[in-house]
Amino acid sequence: MRTEPMESAVANQQRSLEAFLGAKAEFDALVTDLEAMSADDFGADPDAVLRGHAANVAGWTRRLREVTDAYHRRGELAPG
Repeated sequence: MRTEPMESAVANQQRSLEAFLGAKAEFDALVTDLEAMSADDFGADPDAVLRGHAANVAGWTRRLREVTDAYHRRGELAPG
């Protein structure tokens, strides 16, 4: 009976790893999408950029900053 908790812990760790790798793959795909969006100037014609284009990119940047600040514990999420 001693092996049951160990087997359960190993199975739980395996499920956790699979979930992590799945989430990471999705994250990496989103990063690839972001890189493609940036390379395409976010669909804007550089010769005809309007304030709305700038506002869209600024909004997306704020949202991305929330993610990076959370990970690096910066800004409002800084310790202390």
